[in-house]
Amino acid sequence: MIKAASLSDVPDEGAIRVELAGKPVCIARSNGEVFALADVCSHADVALSEGDVEDGKIECWLHGSLFDLRTGEPSGLPATGPVPTYPVTVEGDDVLVQMES
Repeated sequence: MIKAASLSDVPDEGAIRVELAGKPVCIARSNGEVFALADVCSHADVALSEGDVEDGKIECWLHGSLFDLRTGEPSGLPATGPVPTYPVTVEGDDVLVQMES
């Protein structure tokens, strides 16, 4: 597990961008849970962390595709492919992410 951020840095119903193991990662918080997913929309090469977070989903700011924060699956066009997700553990104020090995 890699420390990705401090929980206090991640806004409620919001997201931040971090780089872990050389990859852009979106750390998002919604409904009291913290999630990590690749910070690149599967439809267009833009940062998901710049989109709106609400009710367990993040919206790509460019074309409006919605992605489930838990699974990475899209639920709104134009995106049709999922984005990778990563396991998250919160220990105190530390947000830890397991990147694939």
